[in-house]
Amino acid sequence: MPKLLCITAHPDDEAGAFGGTLLLYHEREVETFVVCMTAGTAARNRGTANTDEELANLRRTEFAASCKMLGVTHGEVLDYPDSKLDRVDLYQAVGDIVLRIRQIRPQVMLTFGPDGGLTGHIDHAMAGTFATIAFEWAGRPDRYPEQLEHGLTPHRTQKLYYHTADFVLPDRQLVSPPTVTTRIEIGKERFAKKHMAFQQHTTQKPLFDRVRKSFSQRLEGTVEMFHLAATRDPREAKLESDLFEDVTEE
Repeated sequence: MPKLLCITAHPDDEAGAFGGTLLLYHEREVETFVVCMTAGTAARNRGTANTDEELANLRRTEFAASCKMLGVTHGEVLDYPDSKLDRVDLYQAVGDIVLRIRQIRPQVMLTFGPDGGLTGHIDHAMAGTFATIAFEWAGRPDRYPEQLEHGLTPHRTQKLYYHTADFVLPDRQLVSPPTVTTRIEIGKERFAKKHMAFQQHTTQKPLFDRVRKSFSQRLEGTVEMFHLAATRDPREAKLESDLFEDVTEE
């Protein structure tokens, strides 16, 4: 089966930024994987949690429920510090993603660009930076060679996409979004299910109406947009409507 790997920063990113696309490709019998770098313990909205540990447990449970609703084959939350991804060890963070690329062996990867997505969040920007380097390094035997000592082999993912849009949010930090190269038509029903997946993150309930209004007004609830950032095989730029266009079987 074809495989899609999505690298995010916080629980709820998988639904808010990528949910419709993850659901669509699940329905097309693509195996989908989400790796989330943090447990989101710096969130202002904390539900019933009294400590960071309690909040991490709540958000991991919410993440699992959201992934289940989106048909994600496997979701994983790592233990990097929320709102501090710009201060973690880059070599270690990239290595953790390289390991998962070599284990999962996806044809396509999704993540955020260096702008940090529509919100401009620094964790989004750093998760995307780690994922971009990992995309380049996972196929090289001279990167993290210790991972190759027990049966793993290098893997070159065919396409890397950044989340983007053809608008900006006026109440957020200034961003310079990557150019839209790919529009994925998710349709009204998938948009509704994407929002339902976001609502599984009950600790973030104060954001529900704001998120729905923001995206439904600007996207009309039907499209998620991406920027094709890199490809394994050199190619000319073109507009796309399918992440797996030109992907070859392996």
